[in-house]
Parts: sequence; C-alpha cells; structure tokens
Amino acid sequence: MGFANTKRVAVIAAHPDDEILGFGGVIARHADAGAEVRILILATGLASRGELDGSALASLRSQGSKAAAILGAASIAFADFPDNRMDNVPLLDVVRHIEGFLRDFPAERVYTHHAGDLNVDHRVAQQAVLTACRPLPGATVRTLLAGEVNSATDWAGASAQPFLPTEYIDIGNALERKLAAMACYAEELRPWPHARSLRAIRAQAEFRGGQAGLEAAEAFITLRRLS
Repeated sequence: MGFANTKRVAVIAAHPDDEILGFGGVIARHADAGAEVRILILATGLASRGELDGSALASLRSQGSKAAAILGAASIAFADFPDNRMDNVPLLDVVRHIEGFLRDFPAERVYTHHAGDLNVDHRVAQQAVLTACRPLPGATVRTLLAGEVNSATDWAGASAQPFLPTEYIDIGNALERKLAAMACYAEELRPWPHARSLRAIRAQAEFRGGQAGLEAAEAFITLRRLS
C-alpha cells in the first residue's frame, strides 16, 4: 500500500521523545496526507533516573500530547512498562498490549525501532511489534518499518546490527514541525554537540536527505511490505 493511500498509521515507540526523534517527520507527512496517526509509547521514560515521580510523569505525558498535536497525530497512548528494564518484562505481556492497541486501531502501516539500537527497550519494542504484526490471515498491517533514534541507533557500537536504510521519506516540508515537536520535550533535549540536540536532529535529517537527493529525510529499514 502506497504512502499517499495509507489511512491508518501507528507509531510504536519505547519512550516519550522516541516518536519524534525517529518518526516526527513521517507523522506530520501522514497527517498532512489525511491519514489517522496514533502513537503508542511503551515505557515510562523516567524510572531509570530514580524513583518514579507522579508529577514528573504527568508533565512528560503532557509534553508528549503537545508534541503529537503539533505533528497532527490523532492520539498518543502510554503503556507504562518499566523504563530501561523492558527485558525483564515477559515479552508476551508487551506483545499482548500492542495487539490490543492494534485491535482497537487496525493500522495499515506501522513504524517502530531498529533491532540494533543500544537501548534495550528499543530492541524489545521491535521484537514485540514484529510478533504482534505477524502476517496472519486477515491482518491489516501491510507495511512495517524500523527507524533510527539519535543517541540510541548511532551509539550502538560496531558489534551491533547496523542501521542500513532501505528507504527514505521526504520530510523537507515537515522538518520545522519535527523540531518544534521535539522542543516540547525540553528536559529530554541536550545542548550541541549532543546527538539529542535540536542542531543534531536537523543535521541528521539533512544528512539523510542528502543521501536521497532531498532537502531533509527520515530513513527506514523495511521489515515487511505486502503488496
């Protein structure tokens, strides 16, 4: 199913801000094309920093909602799996949560993480998404793509599965919205030259664009495509 003809798009990411770093441009592109885009965040994004604080969690979710609105996403949901400890959660629990999300929202196109990322939650997320989106008879998911996340994909090291893009999506008209959405996550941003700075995010988009003859792009690995 082609990009322009896709009507239901799911972005399934490990932590708040991953959905912007890896997929912010395509979220805006799909929304602009008239698709309904729903986001699922699997882990809290806070627990690894110490005791989970309710007010901090509420603030982070509010930031996520604001970021999603800037990009035109229809909704963002939070699953509350333990941050940076998803390898301690039975995989079946994660799979079932994603299956429930997709049962309520039968997406045709799903974006998730790269299996070679440094962050363990990203790796669990891809395995769970692949399982939940297996091509059973009657399954709605036709396209499944893995994206890259600044400071998780690029820091994985030489022994990790490399991120070798198979396709690029033009986000030239969406890059400023991606950056504005990421700016909602003020506490997740770092000053340049950190990989998770606004300058680095722009540079990454322009670098991927240059590989494809575009002003800016997001790059993906095709995990599955049915046509």
